[in-house]
Amino acid sequence: MSSPASQTALHHALWGVGLAGALWLGLRWFERANIYFPSRTLDMDPASAGLKFEEVRAETADGVAVHGWFVSDRPESPVLLFSHGNGGNISMRLDKLMIFRRAGASVLLYDYRGYGKSTGRPSEAGTYADADAVYDWLTRTKGTPPERIVFYGESLGAAVALDSALRHPCAGLIMDSPFTSVVEMGRRLFPFLPVRWMVRFRYDNLSKIARLDVPVLVMHSPQDDIVPFDMGRTLFDAAPQPKTFFEMKGGHNDGFLESGAAYGDAVRSFLSSPTPKPADADRRTR
Repeated sequence: MSSPASQTALHHALWGVGLAGALWLGLRWFERANIYFPSRTLDMDPASAGLKFEEVRAETADGVAVHGWFVSDRPESPVLLFSHGNGGNISMRLDKLMIFRRAGASVLLYDYRGYGKSTGRPSEAGTYADADAVYDWLTRTKGTPPERIVFYGESLGAAVALDSALRHPCAGLIMDSPFTSVVEMGRRLFPFLPVRWMVRFRYDNLSKIARLDVPVLVMHSPQDDIVPFDMGRTLFDAAPQPKTFFEMKGGHNDGFLESGAAYGDAVRSFLSSPTPKPADADRRTR
């Protein structure tokens, strides 16, 4: 039989393991709760704005069903593959969809796993896989040439778009209100916490952007009330040529509206610029 002392030590060890497990689970919950803010309800669709659209249903390599909308009636137009921010879902991006349509683009909007009608639960690797699935749908199912595809992302979506542009043939990249990394955002929001040791989801744009080999448009507002303006400037400075910076007006969520026609004009100008590098090789590294 074991002694009372050994039983006490065992109880303490088990208590410690349980506490560590609870702490780990708590940190994972805290991380997800402060990065992803999904909404399941689609309040509108492109038809609400008078646009014809096609339902997109694509499956990821890990079996997640990704839902989106494809708005295109111009066979030769550039296609914006739209990765949205961390809140809501695609039904909350119709104003921006209309701006892009007026700029001459076809648009594929999709929801990450756990958002809208997409199944699953969001994660960094998951959002990248979701973008892969809709890119494959666009190029393989629809037969869209990669040289017509421009990755567009807003806020967190800018990180997804950048990662996609590094791994897939494309014509260019648009980053709207991007952050340098989740770790740096966390440091600024929670300076009293050891953020680097608390988060697994990094979305480290700054460490990636120098590898970009297609034209990039970075858009940011000095009045951004969520993602600091200097982060957009830092990313722009680190990006290789050819690159363009558009200074927006207004806050994080309404800057594209506060900027007026200039926002759409900047997108139109970027899309109409010649793309010096052919998109003729699959860059997937995962």
